[in-house]
Amino acid sequence: MKATVHDPLLHDLELPLAATFYPLGFRVRVLTNSPEVHAAASESWGRYKPEFDRPALEIRVIVRPEGDLAPEPAFLSQGHLLTVISDKDNFACADLRALFTYAFVSEKTVADHSWFRWFFLEPMVYFLLAQRYTMPMHAACVAKDGGGILLTGVSGAGKSTLAYACARAGWTFISDDATALLQDSEDRIAIGKPHEARVRDDAPRLFPELEGYCTRARPNGKLSIEIPMDEFGNIRSALQCRIDAIVFLDRGPGTPHLDDVAAEDATASLLSDMPSYGSETRARHECTIRRLMKVPAYRLRYERLEDAIRILDALKAGLQGK
Repeated sequence: MKATVHDPLLHDLELPLAATFYPLGFRVRVLTNSPEVHAAASESWGRYKPEFDRPALEIRVIVRPEGDLAPEPAFLSQGHLLTVISDKDNFACADLRALFTYAFVSEKTVADHSWFRWFFLEPMVYFLLAQRYTMPMHAACVAKDGGGILLTGVSGAGKSTLAYACARAGWTFISDDATALLQDSEDRIAIGKPHEARVRDDAPRLFPELEGYCTRARPNGKLSIEIPMDEFGNIRSALQCRIDAIVFLDRGPGTPHLDDVAAEDATASLLSDMPSYGSETRARHECTIRRLMKVPAYRLRYERLEDAIRILDALKAGLQGK
């Protein structure tokens, strides 16, 4: 008679459902015991296609009936291990060196797709991608004539709003406020999230076509309007572009103008906004930033969107003329 395996750690729990998704264009296998996980993953990444030939990542999500909706988790890391902890029924762990992660979540947590995606599913994947393949940045990105401009700045500087305004004015939309750089690219490739944009809840005052779109509270508490970009036939979008310039946004009253930013100051500012993933990953990110610093950096002072777009148009024309 075959002996029964004692498995109190649930190490050998069967995960019969497997599907492949392509967040940011990278291959990720999602193994689970719940179709709700794949439904949530489709909401996050169903419109992405394979773009980059890299080894697949694997994430495992075990859903159990016990437990409440997960409280907002804590993200903690030591060495090459990352933990995401809500409570005894909702937690995740990632091996950042092996590029492997798993999570245990309750049925109530996975049933709330928005909450589950924001605090568990998407961070699990994006943390792994950042170790080897990407460098995430709190920046928007728009492109014209094959070259992109990275729009960065503090929260409230207007990155998302300006990116959407540029897209309405003929630029190609790459990302609203979450852009990733391809780590091993000498061509300074930026990867965006072009399928949707999130703008402030007062955006319909500036963009009448957004009237009627629902304002929702994101899981982090911020109010925003989520715009499916494919609903606007006059807007072009793309997953990636080459970066030709970096622009630090400084929104406020005064004469709109563009000033040069020294490469060392731009480097320090961009790196200071990066979380620490450990020395190995930090070194790869610093190399990525050094490649990025081959392009000029500027500070844009503006208050009105039309002034900012006019200055960016002139900047792009000038860069093409060099």
